[in-house]
Amino acid sequence: MKRVMLTLFLCLTLVVGMTGMTPAADKDAPVLSRIVKSGEFRVGMSGNQPPFNIKSKTGELIGYEVELAEILAKAMNVKLTIVEKPFPQLLPALQKGEIDAVMSGMTMTPERNLKAAFVGPYVVSGKSILTKDKTLVAMAQVSDINVENVRIAVLENSTSQKFVEVLLPKAQLVKVSDYDEAVRMVLEDEVTAVVADFPICVLSVLRYGSQGLVTLAQPLTIEPIGIALPAGDSLMLNMVQNYLGALEGIGLLDELEADWFDDASWLSQLP
Repeated sequence: MKRVMLTLFLCLTLVVGMTGMTPAADKDAPVLSRIVKSGEFRVGMSGNQPPFNIKSKTGELIGYEVELAEILAKAMNVKLTIVEKPFPQLLPALQKGEIDAVMSGMTMTPERNLKAAFVGPYVVSGKSILTKDKTLVAMAQVSDINVENVRIAVLENSTSQKFVEVLLPKAQLVKVSDYDEAVRMVLEDEVTAVVADFPICVLSVLRYGSQGLVTLAQPLTIEPIGIALPAGDSLMLNMVQNYLGALEGIGLLDELEADWFDDASWLSQLP
């Protein structure tokens, strides 16, 4: 079914196409003009945020956002180039023009919206706790873990870091550059817990549950995940909004979510 809907979506978008850009578009739509002229769509991802993006055992990037980026590139009739960077470097790279978009489990926040335009959400996520301490997971309130002897790992410059800084100021904050490091630290008892997006916590339990990892049954917060685009290109923003709206309208976003969030069979592709 997904292949049929994808074919229909691509047929509709390719009929419209991205040809006939006028000279004025170079000034009014600098990013979209560059994509059309170069035939390349550069999307930044961290490469270690399952199920959004993660490397398979063959070294290939897979995940919800990888597949979504491929669909968008096909709709634009251009080549997709995924640029891997640590999460804290993604928005700066977008602002410098090194990439054309960020798709990396990025929560849409007012602070980030001052640096980039956002389209979405394509997924609604939330914060959760990953730990080996079943007592910690069973605690009734977040404030119960706001104590000095608790060490919590978070992805640097993420909303998880902000969450801990605001709600758990007494806990010891440990900033990491990627989730692989955070999971390793909790597995080796270097930290008490990891605060991360709910899907990442759930999938970490699926991967390492035999080593004692546990997480919450429900997320602590509700957070919209979207595509970050360069500020100052309204035509690029409009196009991606229309594409994402079309994908949602024909049910493709629901199918992608079912494939990557509900069906764990893809975990067999991981190292």
